[in-house]
Amino acid sequence: MAPGSKRKARSGQSVAWSGIHSSSAQETRRAGAEFASYLRPGDVVALHGELGSGKSTFVGGMAEGLGLSDPVSSPTFALIHEYGRPPLLYHMDCYRETTLERWRQLGLSDYFGGRAVSVIEWAENIATLLPKETIHLNFSHGEDESSRVVEVRS
Repeated sequence: MAPGSKRKARSGQSVAWSGIHSSSAQETRRAGAEFASYLRPGDVVALHGELGSGKSTFVGGMAEGLGLSDPVSSPTFALIHEYGRPPLLYHMDCYRETTLERWRQLGLSDYFGGRAVSVIEWAENIATLLPKETIHLNFSHGEDESSRVVEVRS
């Protein structure tokens, strides 16, 4: 998202987040925490980007920003991790499981619009199942090995 860009939060208020150009995992994590401050329960966030581009690190920061102390790991093999009691964050990974019918059977839509934020890595694999109001973030490698770029996609 360009500096000063805005999106409508579920509450109807405009919020701004400028994206990041990060030079370390710690900066990516801090950016995730900052981004989480703009989210509301029920928001769905789709993460797009290649392997190792900082998606799970960013989600770890989101968890911190939502007040969670649970350690965050990629749910590549578990498919869905729930953080908090009651859950405040659902973290999903669609890298391994790309079959839309399987995600329907898992009750994917039940995770959307509730009292928790839902964040989905490799969301392009289930694009047709995402709510219209989904916030899309693109992750990419920066100019050197440790840098990352996160941008909001319209």
